[in-house]
Amino acid sequence: MDYFERKLDDKRRLTIPTELRDELSSGVVITRGFGNYLHMYSVSTWDEQMEPALKGSILDETVADLNVKFRTGKTQADLDAKQGRVTIEQHLLDYGGIDRNVVAVRAGAYWRISAAD
Repeated sequence: MDYFERKLDDKRRLTIPTELRDELSSGVVITRGFGNYLHMYSVSTWDEQMEPALKGSILDETVADLNVKFRTGKTQADLDAKQGRVTIEQHLLDYGGIDRNVVAVRAGAYWRISAAD
């Protein structure tokens, strides 16, 4: 599965499709994206790929900028075991311009979450 659309419930919870729940069973990390959208990673992808990518020279401004971009507002949460839902913090929804309708598209090892048209 590379794409899904959902409506957030009244508690800002996103229901993850059944087909993806195993992939995200380690939990999810949600961050700001490069643009006005969000990134959603499995915790294992964040730990194995993002953390090493965000390390670098203390004097490397590009690395510093990426750290600020992806760590500002970063949240980590477990999936609700029964319903497969994850809560998205309001400040992240505001950043992404997301009200209720969400579209998620796989972008390699992570998901891009944005407002549905």
